[in-house]
Amino acid sequence: QVQLVESGGGLVQAGGSLKLSCAASGRTFSSYVMGWFRQAPGKEREFVAAISWSGASTYYADSVKGRFTISRDNAKNTVYLQMNSLKPEDTAVYYCAAQTPKGTVIAVISPRHYDYWGQGTQVTVSS
Repeated sequence: QVQLVESGGGLVQAGGSLKLSCAASGRTFSSYVMGWFRQAPGKEREFVAAISWSGASTYYADSVKGRFTISRDNAKNTVYLQMNSLKPEDTAVYYCAAQTPKGTVIAVISPRHYDYWGQGTQVTVSS
């Protein structure tokens, strides 16, 4: 069992930056693929970024590539999402998720393949 708690959300102006953190409980954090997803009102939950258990591989949605950076610190059981050059369309609830590795990129970017979810943190970008 893994429990995930996100923090770091808030209100920021367009062009600004935020850094989200996701703290995980459990001794096996380093074995999980970790992902960030977001959900805006009236929209489906969408993939944002993911990172392999070692941190060697990262994956990004096209909409955030070059602006967001995912990283992890396995010693601290924490995964991060650095968000720069924020846009109003980045406004959403951001969720952290953990996945027992499935071995495919499709599994990494698909919410239904994740085993554990946090409660989410609100990010609002004003224009």
